[in-house]
Amino acid sequence: MTIIGYWKIIRPVNSIVSGLAAALAYLIATGTIIPQVILLIVIVTLITGAGNAINDYIDLPIDRVNRPGRPLPQGIVTLNGVLIFAGVLFTAGILLSLFTNPYCAFLAVFNSFLLIIYAKKLKTTPLLGNLSIAYLAGSIFLFGGAFAGLFGLINILVIALITIFAMLARELLKDAEDVPGDIEAGAKTFPVLFGVPRSIGISIGITCIAIIVSFVPFFRWGAWYLAAIIPVDVVILYSAWLAQGCSSPECIKKSRATSYLKYGMFASLVVFTLAALILQ
Repeated sequence: MTIIGYWKIIRPVNSIVSGLAAALAYLIATGTIIPQVILLIVIVTLITGAGNAINDYIDLPIDRVNRPGRPLPQGIVTLNGVLIFAGVLFTAGILLSLFTNPYCAFLAVFNSFLLIIYAKKLKTTPLLGNLSIAYLAGSIFLFGGAFAGLFGLINILVIALITIFAMLARELLKDAEDVPGDIEAGAKTFPVLFGVPRSIGISIGITCIAIIVSFVPFFRWGAWYLAAIIPVDVVILYSAWLAQGCSSPECIKKSRATSYLKYGMFASLVVFTLAALILQ
């Protein structure tokens, strides 16, 4: 039971998908794939898993309200055990990054510290916490592109920016969903301080920025890319708009806006990948 608890606490699907996203970022940046990207997958999976574990460690009071089914609130893992487990994962990810290049190693170290600082402090800081998570999501693409050196890093920059804006929009909506638990735990998130409707409005505005930035790769991939990304952009904008008019966390949850936004982001990743393979 304990082993299953530690497996669950890293959110394995989330962590492994993050690792695969780094490999896809290398593909998008270079138009090719090499066996060494397996190292990228392992590093990002380890560090993401460690970040998820340390987040659950810090967030235990909040999760007792918002997510009582998580391993720590259920009591199937211990606080000390989770802390040690997270430290081992962080250390392993950073050590493996030393076998890549200076760009990737720097990102691995910086992101590990940011994940810890986020869990301890930034998560409860209005907008800064959301910006941190948005950057961390986009930095997975930076990490994958950086594996190809400075050229790859530059080539993937726009995709990373699109991801950052889309994630920031989704994170604001997720915080709006979690207002009851955040209030009980004393977390001063943006929706807690400024209200659910204002958070939704800003989220929709940031979604529009992400969509505008998504047109930039047209100059690299041409009209076929534009034809593929526009329907995805419509889905993403519609997903964010589903929360429009909500004034309560329950309303946002029922709209499933955050879930549909996630699906739209996955669809955009498919478009980017196909464009790199076919239109490079």
